[in-house]
Amino acid sequence: MSTCVPTELSGCAEKLIRGRRATRAFRPEPVPEDTMRRIFSLAGAAPSNSNAQPWQVEVVSGAARRRLAGALRAAHAERRTSVDFPYSEGMYAGVHHERRAAFGAELYGALGIGPGDHTARAAYASESLGFYGAPHAAFLFVHGSVHGEGAARSAADVGAYMQTLLLAMSAYGVDSCPQGLLSFYADTVRTELGVTGGKLLVGVSFGYADETAPVNRVRTERAPLQATTAFHE
Repeated sequence: MSTCVPTELSGCAEKLIRGRRATRAFRPEPVPEDTMRRIFSLAGAAPSNSNAQPWQVEVVSGAARRRLAGALRAAHAERRTSVDFPYSEGMYAGVHHERRAAFGAELYGALGIGPGDHTARAAYASESLGFYGAPHAAFLFVHGSVHGEGAARSAADVGAYMQTLLLAMSAYGVDSCPQGLLSFYADTVRTELGVTGGKLLVGVSFGYADETAPVNRVRTERAPLQATTAFHE
């Protein structure tokens, strides 16, 4: 087996990918429009099956962002959920629950919320629908085959787009947080933004991190290579 020889590009990739993290407290200043356009243009280079590019992205800022945040919080308070891609705790195996529990303990610990304080956890969930204070949010819709056997493949393509988007943001010095909870109110998002097609996969809040916020000091671990990957010869 040949020896791995790091290159200048591999070093940049290591720094970019391992340095990216979810931000859950943002400063209010907006990302310049030119920077945003460069980021989303770069994200469009993401791979997809047969180059179908089955994504549609809706970006909110300013007044549109404020209106949507209010509508999301109202829908949450009234329990008007509308989920395009089903979610259940049963979709996770035992080891996945263990990883999620470890993350939850770190997150809520940083927030000063105790394990049994369900009221505080619910309040934080509601607060998160304001995009953690981020000045922008992007909503990723899956188009094309969104039902039956093609749905998972189309959603996987949009997942590849999301990861490319997150890394593009990091490369341009922009912080982000993918938020699954934002997709629990798909009809609210569609109504507020006038979107008529596609299924909402996820929302991504983005801007510049508030480095003074304790929650932004949370660092999540990743499973060791041997736990997730097998090499066959």
